[in-house]
Amino acid sequence: MSERQGGSWRGHRGEWYVVAQVVFMALIFFGPRSSPSLPVWPLPTGRGWIVLGVLLMLLGGSFLIISIAYLRSALTPLPYPTARGTLIQSGPYAVVRHPMYAGGLVLAFGWALLVRGWLTLVYVLLFAVFVTIKCRREERWLRARYPEYPAYETRVRRLIPFVY
Repeated sequence: MSERQGGSWRGHRGEWYVVAQVVFMALIFFGPRSSPSLPVWPLPTGRGWIVLGVLLMLLGGSFLIISIAYLRSALTPLPYPTARGTLIQSGPYAVVRHPMYAGGLVLAFGWALLVRGWLTLVYVLLFAVFVTIKCRREERWLRARYPEYPAYETRVRRLIPFVY
């Protein structure tokens, strides 16, 4: 059994990315939301912002769940592609290359609006930077595994349709 196929979490398949992602999600949803030293949340606290936050959470969560369903048996928490996987280019994967990450970011941003927390918003922004780094590493592995991946990269944006 090669190192990449081994059962231990040595980091060869992106295990530490998963650990960091769990830490970010814990901070976003359970971490401190603000600090007395930070200014008061500048947006109004009216129902519109609450509705926007909930809608973003529903949109992001739905996109995330649909993306998971498209992967079927190839789903893995690790960014390293599985041996039994195929390159999915349809459904949400025709909209962005990393729809699970995109959905998670939209969901997290909706949560930050809903709880009106400066620190939560900072966590989401740092999570977005982390996701970009993770995507770049994952894409190197995908290019090596799937010869058709470079063509897919030129057609479909990474996280934001038509933008990025």
